[in-house]
Amino acid sequence: MLSSAWRSVAINIETQLTAAYFRGSSNKLRLQLLRIAIPSGAGSIRRRFLAVPPVCQSPVNLQKLRKVGFRGMHSTVEDVKLESMQVKILPALQDNYMYLIVDNKTREAAVVDPVDPELVIKTVQEQNLTLNKVLTTHHHWDHAGGNEKLVKLWEKELDVYGGDDRIGALNKKVSQDDSFTIGSLNVRCLSTPCHTTGHICYHVTAGDGKGEGAVFTGDTLFQGGCGRFFEGTPEEMYEALCTKLSALPDSTKVFCGHEYTLQNMSFARHVEPDNESIQQRIEWAKLRRASQDPTVPSTIGEEKIWNPFMRVHEASVQKHAGGATDPIITMGKLRKEKDNFKA
Repeated sequence: MLSSAWRSVAINIETQLTAAYFRGSSNKLRLQLLRIAIPSGAGSIRRRFLAVPPVCQSPVNLQKLRKVGFRGMHSTVEDVKLESMQVKILPALQDNYMYLIVDNKTREAAVVDPVDPELVIKTVQEQNLTLNKVLTTHHHWDHAGGNEKLVKLWEKELDVYGGDDRIGALNKKVSQDDSFTIGSLNVRCLSTPCHTTGHICYHVTAGDGKGEGAVFTGDTLFQGGCGRFFEGTPEEMYEALCTKLSALPDSTKVFCGHEYTLQNMSFARHVEPDNESIQQRIEWAKLRRASQDPTVPSTIGEEKIWNPFMRVHEASVQKHAGGATDPIITMGKLRKEKDNFKA
């Protein structure tokens, strides 16, 4: 119980401090890591927690503190190797993912949602890559909050892509079907408004169109779920998930913006308790998270099998949502239920 309580305190404080940092708080907080000895049998367990005392000898840089974290990174750094590209999964904040996309032929790279610019720069330098592009899915601070700092720290010019003028350091505004390249890789922009009005997903494929592609979906499509409708409607999310993203090849790897798989799959099981694919994915994800391994990527084909928001045409999902056969009505009801769902 004590362990759970300390963990809850640490997570809550970390979340508030990182949010304040990226929202541009000008206050210089002075922080101190203290150790408390909690009796445990014959010995004691030393717990670390954050205190904000009235007096502290030395200030701690919030960015560095957030990067190292109270518990370290939420997931391990992993490489996903496809035929034409490599995708390096970089954990950030409490549950975000950044992605470094590397063209196998030229070693040119682009980074998706670089909220932790220092980690991005360190990784690029260690891998001896040529970084020249930033792909921003949307303007929220936990995705775009590192753009301006990365541009300032990086010694070469960066093209910063995105679909919303609220994105920091934006210099390449894009919309539906705009395209550009990362070395020999092709990138096509998919406009997916709903979570935010300017949300963009990036579909990356080999120059010759062969082999597996990848799509970087930010907060539109998650594994087993979708983003909240902060600035949009069920119609818009239906268009994003069931028209645009569903049209991609089933083998397309899905790299989403957060580690939300277990939470989302719990809701998916609630919607379709007889869907064996959902239960199998939950068991797999539990094993991955037990060792702090990321559960991304999935594929578009897999999402069609277990993601209720991409299954709004299915009778089992429609029945759960009240029986309406209109998939858009089903989409809206599912999202409203999910907003208040407790696993």
